[in-house]
Amino acid sequence: MRQVNIVGASPFSQSSRVIQTLQAPPDVAPTSITVRTASETSLRLRWVPLPDSQYNGNPESVGYRIKYWRPDLRPQALAQVINDRLEREFTIEGLEEWTEYELQMQAFNAIGAGPWSEAVRGRTRESVPSAAPENVSAEAVSSTQILLTWASVPEQDQNGLILGYKILFRAKELDPEPRSHVVRGNHTQSALLTGLRKFVLYELQVLAFTRIGNGVPSSPLLLERTKDDAPGPPVRLVFPEVRLTSVRIVWQPPEEPNGIILGYQIAYRLASSSPNTFTTVEVGATVRQFTATELAPESAYIFRLSAKTRQGWGEPLEATVITTEKRERPAPPRELLVPQAEVTARSLRLQWVPGSDGASPIRYFTVQVRELPGGEWHTYSSSISHEATACAVERLRPFTSYKLRLKATNDIGDSDFSAETDAVTTLQDVPGEPPSSVSVTPHTTSSVLIQWQPPRDESLNGLLQGYRIYYRELESEASSATASKTLKTPSALRAELTAQSSFKTVNSSSTLTTYELTHLKKYRRYEVILTAYNIIGESPASAPVEVFVGEAAPAMAPQNVQVTPLTASQLEVTWEPPPPESQDGNIQGYKVYYWEADSQNETEKMKVLFLPETVLKLKNLTSHTPYRVSISAFNAAGDGPRSDPRQGRTHQAAPGTPSFLAFSEITSTTLNVSWGEPVAANGVLQGYRVVYEPLAPVQGVSKVVTVDVKGNWQRWLKVRDLTKGVTYFFRVQARTIAYGPELQANVTAGPAEGSPGSPRDVSVSKSASELTLQWTEGSVGRTPTTGYVIEVRPSDEGLWDMFAKDIPRSATSYTVSLDKLRQGVTYEFRVVAVNQAGYGEPSSPSTAVSAQVETPFYGEWWFLLVMALSSLIVLLLVVFALVLHGQNKRYKNCGTGKNISNVEETVTLDNGGFAALELNSRHLNVKNTFSKKNGTRSPPRPSPGGLHYSDEDICNKYNSAVLTESTNLKEKSVDASESEGTDSESEDTPPQHSFVNHYMSDPTYYNSWKRRAPAGRAPHRYEAVAGGEAGPHLHTVVTTQSAVFAPAGPGARTPLTGFSSFV
Repeated sequence: MRQVNIVGASPFSQSSRVIQTLQAPPDVAPTSITVRTASETSLRLRWVPLPDSQYNGNPESVGYRIKYWRPDLRPQALAQVINDRLEREFTIEGLEEWTEYELQMQAFNAIGAGPWSEAVRGRTRESVPSAAPENVSAEAVSSTQILLTWASVPEQDQNGLILGYKILFRAKELDPEPRSHVVRGNHTQSALLTGLRKFVLYELQVLAFTRIGNGVPSSPLLLERTKDDAPGPPVRLVFPEVRLTSVRIVWQPPEEPNGIILGYQIAYRLASSSPNTFTTVEVGATVRQFTATELAPESAYIFRLSAKTRQGWGEPLEATVITTEKRERPAPPRELLVPQAEVTARSLRLQWVPGSDGASPIRYFTVQVRELPGGEWHTYSSSISHEATACAVERLRPFTSYKLRLKATNDIGDSDFSAETDAVTTLQDVPGEPPSSVSVTPHTTSSVLIQWQPPRDESLNGLLQGYRIYYRELESEASSATASKTLKTPSALRAELTAQSSFKTVNSSSTLTTYELTHLKKYRRYEVILTAYNIIGESPASAPVEVFVGEAAPAMAPQNVQVTPLTASQLEVTWEPPPPESQDGNIQGYKVYYWEADSQNETEKMKVLFLPETVLKLKNLTSHTPYRVSISAFNAAGDGPRSDPRQGRTHQAAPGTPSFLAFSEITSTTLNVSWGEPVAANGVLQGYRVVYEPLAPVQGVSKVVTVDVKGNWQRWLKVRDLTKGVTYFFRVQARTIAYGPELQANVTAGPAEGSPGSPRDVSVSKSASELTLQWTEGSVGRTPTTGYVIEVRPSDEGLWDMFAKDIPRSATSYTVSLDKLRQGVTYEFRVVAVNQAGYGEPSSPSTAVSAQVETPFYGEWWFLLVMALSSLIVLLLVVFALVLHGQNKRYKNCGTGKNISNVEETVTLDNGGFAALELNSRHLNVKNTFSKKNGTRSPPRPSPGGLHYSDEDICNKYNSAVLTESTNLKEKSVDASESEGTDSESEDTPPQHSFVNHYMSDPTYYNSWKRRAPAGRAPHRYEAVAGGEAGPHLHTVVTTQSAVFAPAGPGARTPLTGFSSFV
């Protein structure tokens, strides 16, 4: 607040505390209320919701109330409550057809209701009558006429303007389908049916129809028989036996008895006698044959046969017969012809020339018809008069090809069938059915889209040329005024579609056709009907369809639909509105369809969401399940197309309980527990947890055992640590991302009540390869023993486990191969008897027995090793003896040779030093250079694999032949600092003998080396300790595949490369 004087205004005061006004009912009613017909039994009401400023209270409590009533029944008002404050449309269902209603609306909140709106009026759509005419009665007035009368349909059930009545009638057990008789107008309530069959029982019904279609036929069926009359002639008159003085006549009852047949009259005379000199005989109604005797031989007689009802004698059937025994079957008819001028849409006329009668008059003809291309022959009539040469064939299908054939029958029998006629095609007729599944939907604000399916092929009755669409503007609910657009039908607007002109996609083979009617007036109601036509004419019209023009459903679906998982039971769906140019009006909201990906028909649901929201959370979904989501936008005209389905999967959750928990093979210490996969996995099953514990402590201890089983494939567990007679509590849980709820069960360890006693005298005997367990049957339980199981306890585990089962009850022993047991482990065995009650008390354990297989001494490893070493020693001795023998022989051969030449080679070894060696009379010089290491000149000991040497004699003088041979020495490096050098000289004459043999034959060189500790990187080092001074040079003795080193002088004992293998 502030104060004001003549000087001016003061500053504002401090603000007061917040003051909340009290709630009040809404002050105004919803506005812009409109009513539109939705169907024959519903009205659609639309309005503009209250703005937020008009709520006058908590927005969550705001809603709307609709009151509606029939003006002629004002006290009986009904109401509908809408609790959504944002709702702008509601469809009132369950109304009467073709009935006017008044409606009002008001808004309300938690405090109270606001004022009522102005009343608006609407009428439901016209429909077919929901009841039949009343008081239907029928009376036969003659043998061919029945009079029907009825009362009008109750007004409340008329559901529209009654345009007339239809009488449905059918000759019971004769007509396959009922025929109809139409009475136009609502004022005539009687009809006379004429042209009916005589003395035939008819089924009759009456129904009313409006422009929408036929109403309900009257019930029950009325049954009325036409009055009787004189009968028609008997049929199939034949003379199967003809003698010179007698004939036997046979016949069948009339096809049109026209009453109850009371008897037959047979009259006959000589053909040459006076026409009035008949001999007449009457027989009963059940007689079907008669024999005339005392006839003149070889004479012609005329027979007349007639039937009688209470109305008198009927028309006679006349036939001629000749008393002769020379008769035969007739020839088939010939020259069958169907004149094209006699062909209609549903009938034709067959003509023929009779064949020879076989000296016996023809009694009747039989006509058969076959529909092309693949139909079977069927008999059209077998009682055509013997005098006929033509026959009308009816009840044919329009625009269908047929073939016909004919046979004649005389007293002897049937002729062969005649030759078939040429194919005959009936003419076209108007289509028998209108197009089906007609739908009319707003397409734009001034056009509608019409869709339909063609009539059935069998009802086309010709070549379909196109469709005609009739439409008219409905000025008001009660108006039926029409405007003219074409000259053909001035009472209706017509758009004619043909396959050759405006609608190029329409043809007679289309299963779905469409057409768009354009340039219609906005905000008007139109009625559309559809017919099919061919060259003959139009089909009946389809049921009229009403549509409101001015608002069109959205032409495109919402865009950029996204599905995001939120939790294990929720998905979030987001989207964007359809493009503005395709909305065709104001988008009022969206319909979100969602379903489980693999079962759309069973699980599809729909949620409606109103603007401005373009996001929705789908709740209460199944965990870890793929869902598909599709969205359509809607406006006042209807729903637009649905978007392409988008998929999303909810998150995983804890699984449900396992489907079952079962126990089997329960002994006193073991059992098998198994369980089923949860019905609701809610994710990928990672495994299971099994927990068990005794219900009561065992010896003061209560042990809880938890076992985690990984994976979903194993759903069982073997438990082996139970205590006899103790009840255990088992719990099983499944696991995905977390453990689900437990499935619990109790089980008691054996022995089961009523089970057998423990077997006795258990013993085990062992052989070289198997164990044999023997026992004696114990006491029998409540039922006979059915078998045995064997339990085993290995020494390395200490727990009893089932080893063998399903052992027959007659067995008292069991053999186990030692190969099935673990070597080095001792085992105890015991036997358990089994009957229908379960597993019994186990026997006392057997003595512990080892699973070790006893092998003979010659199979032991140590014996095989000794034998192998002994064999190796013997082999070496033999080889050594052979070598010495061979080398001595070669040495002797070399010693006799002449022209000995000096051979000089140079080799570089690792650790330096030079040595020279001259061997007796061979003048052999060897040079070698060593690189010094650590001041020593000891040569290295070569690796055994570093050299390849041979005992081959270097002297090739053999059998007085001198050969010159040159080879190379190759040594593998054994030290990282090794360096090599060669100094080779030409060899004219090879040495006379191998240095190896010389060395081995000289005992002064044995044991002349001792091993020295390795130094540096060389694996072994050796040093000469015997002999003279090491010379500075060594010469290489070259052999075929190896090399040995010889000292330069007789006093030197430098080790030779490769020689250590012989020492």
